[in-house]
Amino acid sequence: MSKKKVDIITLGCSKNLVDSEQLITQLENVGYEVAHDPDKSEGDIVVVNTCGFIGDAKEESINMILEFAEAKETGDIEKLYVMGCLSERYLQELAIEIPQVDKFYGKFNWKELLSDLGKQYDEELRNKRSLTTPSHYAYIKISEGCDRKCSYCAIPIITGRHKSRPIEDIVEEVKNLVANGVKEFQIIAQELTYYGIDLYKKQMLPELIERISDVPGVEWIRLHYAYPAHFPEDLFRVMRERDNVCKYMDIALQHISDNMLSKMRRHVTKEQTYELVEKFRKEVPGIHLRTTLMVGHPGEEETDFEELKEFVKKARFDRMGAFAYSEEEGTYAAKAYEDSIPDEVKQARLDEIMAMQQRISGELSAEKIGQTFRVIVDRVEGDYYIARTEFDSPEVDPEVLIKTTEGDLKIGEFYNVKVFDADDFDLYAELISE
Repeated sequence: MSKKKVDIITLGCSKNLVDSEQLITQLENVGYEVAHDPDKSEGDIVVVNTCGFIGDAKEESINMILEFAEAKETGDIEKLYVMGCLSERYLQELAIEIPQVDKFYGKFNWKELLSDLGKQYDEELRNKRSLTTPSHYAYIKISEGCDRKCSYCAIPIITGRHKSRPIEDIVEEVKNLVANGVKEFQIIAQELTYYGIDLYKKQMLPELIERISDVPGVEWIRLHYAYPAHFPEDLFRVMRERDNVCKYMDIALQHISDNMLSKMRRHVTKEQTYELVEKFRKEVPGIHLRTTLMVGHPGEEETDFEELKEFVKKARFDRMGAFAYSEEEGTYAAKAYEDSIPDEVKQARLDEIMAMQQRISGELSAEKIGQTFRVIVDRVEGDYYIARTEFDSPEVDPEVLIKTTEGDLKIGEFYNVKVFDADDFDLYAELISE
């Protein structure tokens, strides 16, 4: 008898990806053959892991569910299950609107899927995952939920309060992954800096990173999604002292004007934000900062936007993303403010600020010409090996292109290279003989 096939489709962020990887392990453990994000679905069972963060993400998730609902009606698949953030938020509405789905699960009760298939969730495997990323790097989710109440964000509504994982659990997971060949770890959470407050009654991110850093075989640790208010400054020391903690910080600042920071309920001021950026660069020489900014939040005047442009110009972030405000039902902003800024104004501001950043990124990349870097090779594309420095996270940051004629490089291995050219996004480098 052939194995039942399951296709898992993951939408949204890397936190969702971790859940899918855990589910894959559980399903494979009980005898299923699992494919993740296949080019063509061939599974008897399909699981869609949804995103519900902003309008575009919700639309993508709904369209994906509808596509498989149609496949079920035509008999191309037997069962359709939906999990994740969209499902958590609109469970009852979705069940009524799309009855072809056999069952909707929320963000945290996907383990019930095993019992609904007549199988059992294995607690022994809770810290084990079947990676969907290249085998040399993995995402490590250190907490769920968020206690911040930013005006525009629906995440706390979806995921509930911040819940840290015990340090021992995280370290065990890292050790398991190292044993399977993982060298690079992206540490992720909705909000890293709050880690430990619920479990240990104090911020424990610096200690956690030290513990992960101590695990033999951990080559790179990179931190994603920090919050600027009450930043745990002992982390500066950890980043300085530990060679395997990348000099990289992803910290979403959202805005700079005091007017907007107050309206966004960010609990930080313009002055404090400038001071924090300065402190990062002083305390951790060479650090690369990634941030995310928002334009078009209700109440954003031209003067606020001018302040934001000035901030982008002065701070010269190494990496920056931005997005336009979209009203999310249930959030403070949706209740307290009118979404009165026209979409075309939001888009114009977004385009302007990203064009500024593109120029800055191009200048910062050009400064790297002539410098040498240690890189890890991710893949081969056409005539190039595609690699990254410690300052580049997978999927979102610039890459280093090395001609395949340079030699027989191995995926997942480290090499020293010298940069000889750059554009706005990527670096071009040649191998340095050891």
